[in-house]
Amino acid sequence: MADRTGESDSRKLLGHLREALAEDSAGQERLNRVTEIIASSMGAEVCSIYLLRDSDTLELCATEGLNPDAVHKTRMRLGEGLVGRVAKKKRPINTADAPSEKGFRFMPETGEEVYSSFLGVPIQRLGEVLGVLVVQSKDARLFSEDETYGMEVVAMVLAEMTELGAFVGEGAALAALHQRPATFQGGVGQEGTAMGHVWLHEPRVVVTNPIADDPQEESRKLHEAVETLRGSVDELLATADSVDKDHMQVLEAYRMFANSKGWLRRMEEDIGRGLSAAAAVEKEQSATRARMANVPDPYLRERLHDLDDLSHRLLRILTGQGNSTGAEMPEDPILVASNIGPGELLEYGRKLKGVVLEEGSIASHAAIVARALAIPLLVHVGPITAEALNGDMILVDGESGVVHLRPEETVVNAFRDKVAMEAAQQERYVSLRDKPAQSTDGIRVVLSMNAGLMADLPSLESSGAEGVGLFRTELQFLTQSKVPRRGELARLYSRVLDRAGDKKVVFRTLDIGSDKVLPYMKPTDEPNPALGWRAIRVGLDKPGVMRMQLQALIRAAAGRELDVMFPFIAQLDEYREARTMLRAEVERERRLGHILPKAVRIGAMLETPSMVFAPDAFFREADFVSIGGNDLKQFFFAADRENERVRRRYDTLNTSFLNMIEMVVKRCDAAKTPLSFCGEDAGRPIEAVCFAALGMRTLSMRPASIGPVKHLIRRTDLGALREVIDEARASGAQSVRPAVLEYLLRRQYGPRNG
Repeated sequence: MADRTGESDSRKLLGHLREALAEDSAGQERLNRVTEIIASSMGAEVCSIYLLRDSDTLELCATEGLNPDAVHKTRMRLGEGLVGRVAKKKRPINTADAPSEKGFRFMPETGEEVYSSFLGVPIQRLGEVLGVLVVQSKDARLFSEDETYGMEVVAMVLAEMTELGAFVGEGAALAALHQRPATFQGGVGQEGTAMGHVWLHEPRVVVTNPIADDPQEESRKLHEAVETLRGSVDELLATADSVDKDHMQVLEAYRMFANSKGWLRRMEEDIGRGLSAAAAVEKEQSATRARMANVPDPYLRERLHDLDDLSHRLLRILTGQGNSTGAEMPEDPILVASNIGPGELLEYGRKLKGVVLEEGSIASHAAIVARALAIPLLVHVGPITAEALNGDMILVDGESGVVHLRPEETVVNAFRDKVAMEAAQQERYVSLRDKPAQSTDGIRVVLSMNAGLMADLPSLESSGAEGVGLFRTELQFLTQSKVPRRGELARLYSRVLDRAGDKKVVFRTLDIGSDKVLPYMKPTDEPNPALGWRAIRVGLDKPGVMRMQLQALIRAAAGRELDVMFPFIAQLDEYREARTMLRAEVERERRLGHILPKAVRIGAMLETPSMVFAPDAFFREADFVSIGGNDLKQFFFAADRENERVRRRYDTLNTSFLNMIEMVVKRCDAAKTPLSFCGEDAGRPIEAVCFAALGMRTLSMRPASIGPVKHLIRRTDLGALREVIDEARASGAQSVRPAVLEYLLRRQYGPRNG
């Protein structure tokens, strides 16, 4: 505020605001008083505050100069009028001729005259828009740069106070952020339901006093905090001797930002205008996030992300807030985070009831660990980290992908009933644990479990699984900062076999690439990683790690049977080359005098349509074949399973897909090669009985699915179900699901949703 309010006047305005906010008055009175103070300080005829009523609607909540009867009645959509454009674009609009501006909307209900000058700035916190602050004048003039800057400072204070509930009260448009119920939709990374309280992986820092009492003291606090931050960055670099060149360059850039004089100068200027040290840091962080949203270059965006991260660290130092400061985890924690690495998730372990991520993917490292821990996981749930606080009640529905934050009592009761019903069902399945999965017409189906951690193995007994149909070996690589040693892996694999006893364990070799990039592996820039350099392609091109892993598996078996399968085989020669490598390592171990496995069975995962049509030799030479349903389905339908728009569009019980599955069954039967099905669909009861009806005799799934699948198989005549499937296919039906459901329900055979 230059011409009318210099820097001292800026502090004076914030001082008046603090006094108004400290008054013992209702939220509406506070808002009204704020507009009076701002209008007077700016020399403007009008000052108005618009707040978001919902994610798409702004509401006039207070005004000085417009018709007071319009308060809480005048509303507009994001993007509508100049006010709506400010909110949508998250940028100020400053014009001396508002009526001529594109999108101008005259609002006669406010009793306003046509004001020429308009300045609107977003009320936002860390990129999250809460509303718009507007001043208007009759005289045609552009508000100065300093006046605009001053308004942005005031808007930030309003954002902080809105978040802290300063404007909640009788007549207020909104409940305070972090108090009202909120519902979010996301993608299902791991099914299941969970009810508990929020535990933030990186807690949001709340600035409780955005206005400086003593600018000199705030400046001193800032400088001390910056020195502490720089020291921690220097320490990080000092302990990073072993990292590669690229990683070191990133850390050096990180230190450069921490020592940026421009960064510090901008925060000092904010303090000079009346903000506290913490509010000044947060204002700079908001500006950084706004710039990030408009930078197309990925390298520059990543550097801005470094600056954003430094700001967050600095805020933690200034406020002392964060999980590391002694906040107590609730007894029923549901982890909420932007994203999380597999190692960090493993540290939390089974104490978590569920995980909710703003980013992530259904095939990410975190999803793999969540499945191993058997905890519900939702991904792409945004913007929940901006809304949730530690201790908030939260409900996670891993069936429909819905999260209820601070839910209404009616929602809680309905959800509690659902959880109780699921628990009762699981109790019913316990009685089936030691019984075979045998259909009413005498067909036996082997139900195995998927695993990836030692912590999974107790489920072998509790679930009634007949073995481990898929042991994912990549988790030990993904959760460490360097390649595991051969002896370490051999000991782990040996313990897995010990724990399984006489039950079979099928080890899948390292399945990396695509979204599963090792922390110590340089990522490759591929336009479509799912179809790129991954799994067996990496193993054959860079055989050192795969040979070491094969040696560890051979030594772990030591006189016991060993089952190894190679992932993502796309042609016969890949299988042959991998098999030759394994046989060579067995021979090498024999020459070294190590105890060899009692028997070695070498299989392949069928995850690409190319292998459905592979030469007969493939099915004869493979000791066993396992259909990797997740990848096979996305490639068959050309539907990325990370894309919510298309992945649910195609049904597993689609006639074309089942025809392909049946073709694989027939080819394996002709070659007398054992066949299994691994993937999410194997654990869905309706899909599972259909696979069994088509001739699939081994299914591998998460442990929690074994009970429901066994329950349905034991109540189904698979021969009769096969006839239903054949009739549906012959009729030209796109999917056999309707016919199958009708048949099962007619005989009261199980849950409608499978």
